[in-house]
Amino acid sequence: MRKIQVLGPGCRNCRNLEANVREALQQAGVEAEIEKVTDFAEIARMGVMRTPGLVVDGQVKVFGRVPTVDEIRGILQS
Repeated sequence: MRKIQVLGPGCRNCRNLEANVREALQQAGVEAEIEKVTDFAEIARMGVMRTPGLVVDGQVKVFGRVPTVDEIRGILQS
């Protein structure tokens, strides 16, 4: 099972990213654990200075913007 972390304080973009992740997972037929990370110190330790951020299996994939469902699905399938 994949581990996905959505980084951010819970703003609208963070919620949109989480919704896009859930849609991409459903479309791709991938099971994953989704964790919301809101602690700025922890986010900074991951090297992310602009939220929202998307981390898949411990690797930062996107930050500072909300990727599309198609883009997230591509990340999950690669």
